[in-house]
Amino acid sequence: MFSFLTCHRRRSKGQPQLSWKQIEDAAHDLESRPSWTAPDNTLLMQAFEWHVPDDKAHWRRLQHALPGLQAIGVDHIWIPPGCKAMNPSGNGYDIYDLYDLGEFDQKGARTTKWGTRQELEELVAHAQALGVGVYWDAVLNHKAGADYPERFKAVKVDPKRRDVEISDPVEVHGWVGFNFEGRGDQYSSLKYHWQHFSGVDWDDTRQENAIYKICGPNKGWASDVGQDNGNYDYLMFADLDYSHPEVREDVLRWGTWLQSVVPLKGMRLDAAKHFSTGFQKEFIDHMRQTAEGKFFVIGEYWSSDVRTLVRYLEEMEYRVSAVDVPLVENFSRMSKARGADLRQVFQGTLVQSKPDYALTFVANHDTQPGQMLENVVEPSFKPLAYALILLRQGGTPCVFYGDLYGINHGAHPMTPACEGKLPILMQARKLYAYGEQQDYFDQPNCVGFVRYGNATHPSGLACVLSTGGPAQKRMYVGRRHAGEQWTDLLRRQPGADDPPGATTVTIDAAGYGVFPVPGQVSVWVNGTAPGRDQMHQVPL
Repeated sequence: MFSFLTCHRRRSKGQPQLSWKQIEDAAHDLESRPSWTAPDNTLLMQAFEWHVPDDKAHWRRLQHALPGLQAIGVDHIWIPPGCKAMNPSGNGYDIYDLYDLGEFDQKGARTTKWGTRQELEELVAHAQALGVGVYWDAVLNHKAGADYPERFKAVKVDPKRRDVEISDPVEVHGWVGFNFEGRGDQYSSLKYHWQHFSGVDWDDTRQENAIYKICGPNKGWASDVGQDNGNYDYLMFADLDYSHPEVREDVLRWGTWLQSVVPLKGMRLDAAKHFSTGFQKEFIDHMRQTAEGKFFVIGEYWSSDVRTLVRYLEEMEYRVSAVDVPLVENFSRMSKARGADLRQVFQGTLVQSKPDYALTFVANHDTQPGQMLENVVEPSFKPLAYALILLRQGGTPCVFYGDLYGINHGAHPMTPACEGKLPILMQARKLYAYGEQQDYFDQPNCVGFVRYGNATHPSGLACVLSTGGPAQKRMYVGRRHAGEQWTDLLRRQPGADDPPGATTVTIDAAGYGVFPVPGQVSVWVNGTAPGRDQMHQVPL
């Protein structure tokens, strides 16, 4: 349906016109969108970072923080892997037992790094009471910390071409025996042996580190995985074989059991490029059958190539949203370049090509300094990056725990991002970032956009971003705003000694305003917009 905004865009110089075919296709796409895509303006927070203190108190810490997080607009929290790790201080990616949530004395402790099962249940119950959804980080590609080694036949493969064998089959002594002595048969009676895995990276007999593909009937790498290194089924530890029916049945059973213990609203599939997409689809369908209401799934398929990410979405038949790796790499690269061309920030990204299925972020536990997938976004650029994922159409944004709270680790700890004003950007998303969008991406070092609001959130906003110092941009916000005084959410309220236009912008009779950006980002709304006086940095 055409509106005055559509007509205004057609008159704007350089703006492409939409054909009726494009409009019809967009409408059809909207109607056919799967019910598990994220609702408008949903906000997810990754509720941990790699160096959270090993004090076994993180579940309690999050429970205490929930009301404050909800107040600044968080709808869902993505919590770390809550299953028992091979190490008492492990973050859970070194997963030992899916069915131990901090309940059994195994691997040197009863609790996980994050706390006890009871504390986890209390956290999820408190989140439910507040209306905050919980997403689980599911580590399903491998197992770690086996209880004993077993002997079996395996063939060594080229680590850079895992589809190429470089030895004859030999007997190896690999750590693949899992009997879960602390848990016994409670919740699941399956014990894991070499038949349940497809590969290991250590032969205890020869004391040799190499990638071994396990030999036997129906054994081999999964074909429906990432094709980096020829075949990227194997990532680390003992690689689970989802062609084995007992493995599939046990993991599906675990999904049902987990949902009965801690009712979830979603999951992140860790290392999605490293295990069968066929099983991922089966698992997601199973979880959606057991869940009450919508169940949102994120596939952590790490690739810099947007074509590869789109291919993964297609193979998954759009059951998931995928992490927008190209976007965070653009952020990282631009943050290190002087006067980066902001017009290119979305070039080659998933949010540009598949906005309904892109999980957008600025940092996470894998990209923070010192981690395997390090892609550091410099502090000075983070206000721009967060404004771009939080305030614009498209994508499901995820705010990082380390950016909200800071990271107290190592010689160079990180302070909270955006000079502590990230909560304001989060609240701006929930209050004002609605409706149609008009881009002003017409200068390399200064871009802007306007959100026009909708029936339930009519205020709208105007955002200006700069990589070249103070600037300004004339943008159309609509004739209905003529005469209004707009103020910048990220700056102080106007004072008596401020020069005209420094902290307020008057919308002219034609619906335009000239919006300055004194630093990197300014976010302008009507000074009397609902919630404007309550915009503050909520204590967390």
